[in-house]
Amino acid sequence: MSTEKFAIEERIIEMLKTVFDPEIPVNVYDLGLIYKIEVEENGIVLIDMTLTAPNCPAADFIMEDVRQKVESVQGVNTATVNLVFEPEWDKDMMSEEAKLELGFL
Repeated sequence: MSTEKFAIEERIIEMLKTVFDPEIPVNVYDLGLIYKIEVEENGIVLIDMTLTAPNCPAADFIMEDVRQKVESVQGVNTATVNLVFEPEWDKDMMSEEAKLELGFL
């Protein structure tokens, strides 16, 4: 990965840490909901993410928040957010900080 692409990915991760599920006080990145961030040469970003539950009532809100915030990152022209349910999310995918925040440690 080029230095510039790595820098863009780092900025994307920082931005993703500002996106929250309205029902959970932890950001989507630390919850482990972001499965893939792919930065292409032309400023196109592809993100695979999941939700804590397939019937999450805030799904559209969260995905749109991710897309808008990622598109605001310097070096990103357009972002596509793909909702995936494989592998199925579970609490082991959370960061240590998220587990601590939610009382799983």
